[in-house]
Amino acid sequence: MKPVHFERRHTDLPSLPLREYYSRVLAYIATAASIAAGTYVQYFGYDILWLVPYALLYPHLAHHLSQRFKGEHPRQTNLVLLFIDALHAGAGVALLGFSVVPSSMSLLILSFTALIVGGLRHLGLSLLIAVSGLVLTSVVVQPELKATTPTLVALVSVLFTTLYIGITAYFMHQQGIRLGVARSEIKREQEKAARLARNLAKYLSPQVWESIFSGKKSVRLETQRKKLTVFFSDIKGFTELSEELEAEALTDLLNTYLNEMSKITLKYGGTIDKFIGDCVMVFFGDPTSQGAKKDAVNAVSMAIAMRKHMKVLRQQWRAQGITKPLEIRMGLNTGYCTVGNFGADTRMDYTIIGRDVNLASRLENAAESGEILISHETYSLVKDVIMCRDKGQISVKGFTRPVQIYQVVDFRRDLGSTSSYVEHELPGFSMYLDTNGIQNFDKERVIQALNLAAEKLRDKVIL
Repeated sequence: MKPVHFERRHTDLPSLPLREYYSRVLAYIATAASIAAGTYVQYFGYDILWLVPYALLYPHLAHHLSQRFKGEHPRQTNLVLLFIDALHAGAGVALLGFSVVPSSMSLLILSFTALIVGGLRHLGLSLLIAVSGLVLTSVVVQPELKATTPTLVALVSVLFTTLYIGITAYFMHQQGIRLGVARSEIKREQEKAARLARNLAKYLSPQVWESIFSGKKSVRLETQRKKLTVFFSDIKGFTELSEELEAEALTDLLNTYLNEMSKITLKYGGTIDKFIGDCVMVFFGDPTSQGAKKDAVNAVSMAIAMRKHMKVLRQQWRAQGITKPLEIRMGLNTGYCTVGNFGADTRMDYTIIGRDVNLASRLENAAESGEILISHETYSLVKDVIMCRDKGQISVKGFTRPVQIYQVVDFRRDLGSTSSYVEHELPGFSMYLDTNGIQNFDKERVIQALNLAAEKLRDKVIL
């Protein structure tokens, strides 16, 4: 509806081709009027009176030709017509005997038109062509020089030139208004589209959304085989907790948990596949990949970060009255999966399927509270960065042979005396300190908080 409204506001303005036509008619009328006035006062001879009908007929011929050829080459057509006008102006100056006022007005109209059409470059070319036409006509015709200009001829030339410039300037001003309104409309539509895109992006993983909007991926039913690292996690004891909490409190807890886990996932470059209640499914290696090894390291690093961040969330939930210690369990596996758009032409889901996806889910089900289990394939890619404990083989549903699994301990760099974090949990006491996550300007505040806690604890013991 908005384009219709836009047209209604400006129906009094002619279209751009008509404005060019009217401007050319006015310009040639100014020349014709000057010749007619000069002939009337016997300033010009009857030998150039033929220029009057020519000046009145040529704009119509030019408009007809422009309509015929402009569809294929609009810019070239406008440029050719401008240069023909310049040639006419130069020839007219010579035929008018270089009469000062009519010649000046003719060149002024040409210059004004050239500036409007194409700026200084077109102005220079137009004047050069006009001079060429002037010289060529002077050589052929050898006109009689006319030093002075009669008052009537001068008044007519100035009047019609002023009329041409005024009307053309009015048209350009109205065109500027229309362009301003059009820009505003386009800006509003772009902002509306951007808001819609941002809202839609929340239903997709950022990597998937970006690949679709950038044109790297087409929105059609297609899949491919890729080596991915697949991650599953859920909250141990969430089902029991859901029976104890009201729906509003449970919803707030779940949204907080999923929001924090999503931030960690995006930080490590994971593609969030879906949320199923408290279960999170993430994969690494599509739509962008840093190589199978880097993808696996990022996936396990994300899992460790999630496990550590749960300590922070437990403190927040404890402050809200949720005393049940919630832990997450996680499973990861690396292997070839089928990834792409599944579903129907009208409703698609960008996801992954395959045997190795099922194995990651089974490992998550087999994990204990706070435990991260990985397959041998994932372990072989991360063992030089991540310390893991061999947990032997387990029988997994859907797999005929036992599966070798490993328990993720921590980053090798954070073990022993070089550990970057300290954590303790006792009844009435919970502390998680990550020295790598503390900024230099926050160190004093952390030290003050620890000293204050220590003083209160000492006072309590003395009492």
